[in-house]
Amino acid sequence: MKLSFFGADQCVTGSCHCLEVNGKRILVDCGLQQGRDEVSNTEFPFAANTIDYVLVTHAHIDHSGRIPMLVKQGFQGRILTTRLTADLLEIMLLDSAHIQEQDAEWKNRKGERSGAPRVEPLYTIEDAERVKAFMTTCEYGQVIDLCEGVEVEFVDAGHLLGSASIAMDLTEGDVKKRIVFSGDLGNIRQPIIRDPVHFHGADYVVMESTYGDRNHEEVWSYTDDLARIIDETMARGGNVIIPSFAVGRTQELLYFIREIKDQRLVKSNPDFAVYIDSPLAKRATTIFTGDLRGYLDDDAMKLVKDGTHMFNFTNLRMTETSEESKALNEDRTPKVIISASGMCDAGRIRHHLKHNLWRGESTIVFVGFQGEGTLGRHLLDGAKSVKLFGEEIAVNAKIVNFQGLSSHADRDHLLSWIADFKSPKPQHVFVVHGDREVAPFFAQTISGMGFAAHAPQYTEVYDLAADAQLAPGYLPERKIKSFDGRAKSTPAYERLVAVGNLLAESIKRSKGRDNKSLAAFADQLRKILEKWEA
Repeated sequence: MKLSFFGADQCVTGSCHCLEVNGKRILVDCGLQQGRDEVSNTEFPFAANTIDYVLVTHAHIDHSGRIPMLVKQGFQGRILTTRLTADLLEIMLLDSAHIQEQDAEWKNRKGERSGAPRVEPLYTIEDAERVKAFMTTCEYGQVIDLCEGVEVEFVDAGHLLGSASIAMDLTEGDVKKRIVFSGDLGNIRQPIIRDPVHFHGADYVVMESTYGDRNHEEVWSYTDDLARIIDETMARGGNVIIPSFAVGRTQELLYFIREIKDQRLVKSNPDFAVYIDSPLAKRATTIFTGDLRGYLDDDAMKLVKDGTHMFNFTNLRMTETSEESKALNEDRTPKVIISASGMCDAGRIRHHLKHNLWRGESTIVFVGFQGEGTLGRHLLDGAKSVKLFGEEIAVNAKIVNFQGLSSHADRDHLLSWIADFKSPKPQHVFVVHGDREVAPFFAQTISGMGFAAHAPQYTEVYDLAADAQLAPGYLPERKIKSFDGRAKSTPAYERLVAVGNLLAESIKRSKGRDNKSLAAFADQLRKILEKWEA
């Protein structure tokens, strides 16, 4: 009964954890690392065809974005998640695949001029389309017999429509353990979705720590504060540019803007134009208006029952084509543009930033977490200029960090969530999904509450039956922007490490094979090593 850590270990993105019970291997999430690429996305530290199940906490790409790659590399098992997460995954993974193909095409066009070798996308649209064949769904509170000795229950995590924490009851021989994976826990009193469910006890907890070192600023009225920002910008004749995740955050913004319009809070331009410049957001919004029974909070449910469209208001326009998107920057009429991606690392938002960052009358409003190494974090940290599409752009626009809209639980709410684990009190709490400056700090905070806790490192392995660490793992080298006397880590080195992990997995699985085969395998490896060292 082992737990291995394969992503979001002292890092905020790329969640991936692996349980081994009764000979079965179960992944909890299989996310894409975003922002600073400490670990290469191109390789798994395990063989894809050895995974039997994938449980998905929610649809955000940093928790789901490598599932098509898993399928591409030979996964033949079963994927389980909530009904609405499955609906969102269908469109989000296709969008991610489109980005992977576009990025590879751009690199290959550039590489042709320099003679660089061709690159392949992490996965293709075809790979993403194949995911659906492995998908099964459940509802909140439904107990699933996953396999021998494993029962699974998804409960509302309050982070995104369909998001879940996952409780698993494990039995192996005479050992029984209950483990809870928090997934991403949501902020309280968010629009549309419900607050996170709290648990009463578990033997082990794997919990996120995104905001484990700070609380959100108190916001008395989302609508009033957002209205003030829009009003002031419109009065200056500028645009309000909002980098936003297409799923979840964009729909929350539409919910608030509907209230702003209904109450006519923007005095300088009461019927201001709002553009959703994201085909993915457009498709996701249709899911947010579908069958949401069992997923909405009370206020949103009342709107639905009254026949009110949560996101419907005058002068709302959704662009589809790239030509429509480009036209927004040619039109000088003040407007609100909501566009992906939320951390500004890809997508149409980068074009809107290019055309608005230099304008002192415009405002850039960040409404979500900005990971280390992302353009969004760079702007929040006070960059005076940034390079976009090969051009240096001055930062003259007003930069606003609207933290009140965070979909993540803050420090106090995380502590409140873990404090309710009393019967039984966890033997150990594994703190993940937080920067390496944050996750160990939060683990220490939890230890001060009387829990045994630590922040695992990448590839760490833990024996749940014995409550003991089997392998310590390691912290990958961060990308170093300028030489400081240390050896630099590269994607090629991280790929070598990943292959080494695969080799170790293969050696473990070889136990019990005939001596002749094992000797031949050992001789082949020795020859490779001797040739390399020479």
